[in-house]
Amino acid sequence: MEVLLHQIDAFADAPFSGNPAAVMPLPTWLPDTLLQQLAEENNLAETAFYTCELPPAAGAPPGEWPAFHLRWFTPTVEVDMCGHATLAAATQIISDIHPEHDRVSFYTRSGWLHVDRTDDDEYVLNLPALASVRVEPDPALVAALGVSAVRAYTGHDEIIVVSREDEVRSATPDFGSFPDLPLGVVLTAPGRTSDIVSRVFSPGVGIPEDPVTGSAHAQLVPLWSRELGRTTLTARQLSRRGGALRAELADDRVLLIGRCRRYLDGVVTLPD
Repeated sequence: MEVLLHQIDAFADAPFSGNPAAVMPLPTWLPDTLLQQLAEENNLAETAFYTCELPPAAGAPPGEWPAFHLRWFTPTVEVDMCGHATLAAATQIISDIHPEHDRVSFYTRSGWLHVDRTDDDEYVLNLPALASVRVEPDPALVAALGVSAVRAYTGHDEIIVVSREDEVRSATPDFGSFPDLPLGVVLTAPGRTSDIVSRVFSPGVGIPEDPVTGSAHAQLVPLWSRELGRTTLTARQLSRRGGALRAELADDRVLLIGRCRRYLDGVVTLPD
């Protein structure tokens, strides 16, 4: 059996930037064990698998544009939300399969997600806004990050706010000392040339540092919108690869806008 494999850099404003995702279209769902093995073999932060078979829970498609069932796997686990791999999957579908459409929808563990292509060949990812609650900074987590926390929040991820961009950029986390967390840790601060900056660490799900993280911004954008008093923001993730995006808070949704760059197309041969 042969399965297509596409590697696409999401939120990439230059070659070899952004967050690479593997996108694997499937004629029908393969066993979960095999999906996990493929994601481990791809060895990227996420592999996006999709089929046109919508599960009964999806109900009717949301409109007269293409709709798919989408799932995301890190090298170690299946996750409930992944922004950059959703953007990459939409880019591949609109470019290769449905160039006549500028919107694609995905039924996922996080409900229906939508991606639109703009006239400038940017892509707009529509995610649910994720709430966070202010908490006291966890001393063990702050020490493992090696930073001075100004404040902290908890929600989908743990968020540690520091005062300066340089502190985000220069952080050298000690992953061996990380508390046992279900998902990730977001380190964030106001930016110098963008409104906000961040880095995201998720060693518990096999991603020591994620290059550019859509799901983290679904939580950061509501938080910083309240802090800065406006609903449109520019953001940069300060990983080694780096990536840029624009964001907008629209009621209970977060719109993330960025570009994608295709890196490779290939074929994976699976045993019959």
